[in-house]
Amino acid sequence: MRAAIIRQHGGLDAIAVEEVPDPVRRPGETLVRVRAVALNHMDLWARKGLPGFQFPLPLIPGCDIAGVVQESGDGGLEPGTDVFLSPGVSCGVCIDCSSGRDNLCSRYGILGETQNGGCAELIAVPDRNVHRKPPRLDFPAAAAFPLTFLTAWHMLVTRARIAPGQTVLIHAAGSGVSSAAIQIATLYGARVFATAGSPEKCARAEAMGATKAIDYTKEPDWSRRFFELTEKRGVDIVFDHVGKAVFEGSLRLLRTGGTFVTCGATSGSDVTLPLRRLFFKNLSVVGSTMGTRGELLQIAEHLQAGRLEPMVDRTFPLSDISAAHAALESRETFGKIVVTL
Repeated sequence: MRAAIIRQHGGLDAIAVEEVPDPVRRPGETLVRVRAVALNHMDLWARKGLPGFQFPLPLIPGCDIAGVVQESGDGGLEPGTDVFLSPGVSCGVCIDCSSGRDNLCSRYGILGETQNGGCAELIAVPDRNVHRKPPRLDFPAAAAFPLTFLTAWHMLVTRARIAPGQTVLIHAAGSGVSSAAIQIATLYGARVFATAGSPEKCARAEAMGATKAIDYTKEPDWSRRFFELTEKRGVDIVFDHVGKAVFEGSLRLLRTGGTFVTCGATSGSDVTLPLRRLFFKNLSVVGSTMGTRGELLQIAEHLQAGRLEPMVDRTFPLSDISAAHAALESRETFGKIVVTL
């Protein structure tokens, strides 16, 4: 089969399309013919390398996958079924997995990170990771939602416990996870503010439901501006994956009892946490990674009903995988870059 493969870390030339052996389906697995795979920053880290993390090279990247069942066993969906894949892989039998907290499994991994992913014509995955595609979504849209919507849902709904009437600030609105968060916060009846890196991205964020989006490149004192927009009350939740560059301003903006929830730190992870502000204002600083398969199925129902919508910026054929990586690195996108097969 054709597959995009990373044999050593490096620049755009470190990922190439090659002919590799087809995966062999084992008992309890389903073989899926891939039709679309969405890219994430994790794909860039897999190509470039990430300090402190060892990727199992050579590696086929890609965790957000949609396709068609080609071969399955007794526990799998029938061949010919259109499907999307859960990107997280767990043992399925431990206490956390059995309690519906599979993202906390000690053996938890992500397709394209700890094992081969979906930037290939075929992929074999555990039966429990294979789900029927919402019929109203095409393959690129079905590939565009699993990781980002699951991450955003777990952050806002499970970890931050978003409630109707709250005010939420969402950083980096043009990213896949933040565009999902805007929709989820709006679905829950929250008032949404956002930051973004261009006027065009701010306009898109407001069109999706944000009350006000601010271009942080033109208004570096965005926290003071949002404080004024909230009548000096601040926000209930800050949704972040930027990290160091926005941490101090985000804490200042939180109202008493507020929650800062984070799933990443693209601008740096070393921050100063003022404990006096933390305990006097009863603030919560909450970490979050991925989410459960049950949450993913909830999201799929909202997508099928049209209450949520995946955001696809553009698509590339597998043969242009390097160009797809370059587009994601450019930070000029709004929503997901999707590779089609």
